[in-house]
Amino acid sequence: MSDNIYDDVISASEGMKTDREEMTVEIFESADCVRDHDFRTETNTHQPLQRTGSDSVRNRSSRAAAVCLVLLCVLLLTAVIVLCVHIHTKSTNYTEERDQLLTNITNLIEERDQLRNDLQSCDGWTYYKSSFYYMPNESKNWNESRRYCTERGADLIIINNREEQDFVKNITGSAIVWIGLTDSDVEGTWKWVDGSTLTSGFWGSGEPNGERSENCVVTVAVPTVPEWGTLVGWLDVECTKAYQLICEKSISQLTLP
Repeated sequence: MSDNIYDDVISASEGMKTDREEMTVEIFESADCVRDHDFRTETNTHQPLQRTGSDSVRNRSSRAAAVCLVLLCVLLLTAVIVLCVHIHTKSTNYTEERDQLLTNITNLIEERDQLRNDLQSCDGWTYYKSSFYYMPNESKNWNESRRYCTERGADLIIINNREEQDFVKNITGSAIVWIGLTDSDVEGTWKWVDGSTLTSGFWGSGEPNGERSENCVVTVAVPTVPEWGTLVGWLDVECTKAYQLICEKSISQLTLP
């Protein structure tokens, strides 16, 4: 009887030991499963975060590149617009200048034709460097000669330079002609009929000779008067003597009978 009880106790003790060992094994297995599960979970949790951060950086870079591209396009578009406006403005200015030039040319052509018509109707007038000259075949004193010219919208000739003096020599020939120069107002101060003071001239040798009665001027191309000898050029003479004359008018005064 006692042996059976002992055996039962031993059996029970061994059974409990076995149960504890199995429980211990299960606990460790459970712990390993939990650790493995946490590690996998942590690993799975961290990996997406890493991928998400990389994607965010790439997205920001893409957006920055897109913004830069848009800004560049805007700048290029602005430059094209400004260039087009500039070209259009220049083209408009050139067009206006061209039209103005064409208008001026047309006006000049009309004026030229009008001058031709006027010149054809002005028998005896000679054109030279923007002026018309007329030498009538009659003789008058200086005051009458000037009045003759002014009645025709002109005045006695004003000789401004050597070229004009040579031109007068060519058209006068051997004639003695009045020019628009006098010192009637102030002795020794020679003035043209337009009021300007003589600065230089083409006086003959020894002229003007200073005689107070000789207050008007003629021009002589070739010696023709014995008492003047070989004198040519400008000579001061008495205003009351009768000589031929030359009238002069500029184009702007072209209103002829």
